[in-house]
Amino acid sequence: MSMVAEISQEEISAFWSRATKSPGCWGWNGAADGAGYWKYHLQGRSRRVHRIAFELTHGPIPDDMVVDHICHNRSCTNPKHLRLATRKQNAENLGAARANSTSGVRGVSLHKPSGKWRGKVMHNGKHYQAGYFDEIADAEAAVIAMRNELFTHNTFDRKKAA
Repeated sequence: MSMVAEISQEEISAFWSRATKSPGCWGWNGAADGAGYWKYHLQGRSRRVHRIAFELTHGPIPDDMVVDHICHNRSCTNPKHLRLATRKQNAENLGAARANSTSGVRGVSLHKPSGKWRGKVMHNGKHYQAGYFDEIADAEAAVIAMRNELFTHNTFDRKKAA
């Protein structure tokens, strides 16, 4: 539900006064929730700052959409770094490997029986095999190429492949 039309100019000014603007990602002077998103109390509700910033600059967020951080920095409040996405598209736009990755490379793991690096990509609930490789860099290149073929919103991979 949009709240842009309901916000007074004073509330808008107060909101933007909390942003720490810079040429890149913008910071925020306030509290974050447990997931690392900044929160702001507005009109009796606590809301995520990036969603407010998006609505103030781009308009309402449809019910079936989320706001994606193109920069992969969930604490960024710069409207230029935000875009609408479906949940699927938002999940495609991940950054580097997860903290529990054993290889340190997203989608690559060591296949112990063969001693080779295995590349795998998950898309729409289905696992795709990118192959087995002697070198981790080759496995990484294969999963990046596969994600670039399957995904539409993976800015991190597209930058690495360029």
